Amino acid sequence: MSKFQRQMKAALSELGGALTGVDESAIEAGCETLARARHIGVAGCGRELLQMKGFAMRLFHLGLPVSIVGDVTMPPLGKGDVFLVAAGPGELATMTALMNVAKNAGAYNLLITAQPESSAGRLADSMIVIPAQTMASDQGEAKTSVLPMGSVFEGALFVLFEVMVLRLKTLLGVSPEAMRARHTNME
Repeated sequence: MSKFQRQMKAALSELGGALTGVDESAIEAGCETLARARHIGVAGCGRELLQMKGFAMRLFHLGLPVSIVGDVTMPPLGKGDVFLVAAGPGELATMTALMNVAKNAGAYNLLITAQPESSAGRLADSMIVIPAQTMASDQGEAKTSVLPMGSVFEGALFVLFEVMVLRLKTLLGVSPEAMRARHTNME
């Protein structure tokens, strides 16, 4: 087996291990929360934000009202709305500040993190925990991954979101044709 194949196998094993450690009832509750939302605002930092943007796109394809924090078309959040946040390390000042704004406005904070005992965790109304290395645990003896920095958490986000899309399709009764019809024609 080549070095590349060994690294690929190790990376896939780490992603699988992180995902099998996620509580299925938390995923189900998160999907139900998103399906009932009046509006969904999504946020994250760095590579986590990139994953959140991909998930927001799929939520839009499912017909859910969704916006990305920071976009000029982001409406105010309030009662009946969900603020979906990715904060793997849990101690991201930007995310905790935004979670405070959402909470004070009456929105529901749904957090995806690897660090439930964190500032973001304390502000969450509910959370999905992905037990994976993040930037909070990527150095010294805490480092457990062959992948750099927060890559395991970020990669697990992508796969988790795809599985959540499958569940939401069923919850909402959305066909693949309906999703495809919502895809942009401006590419």
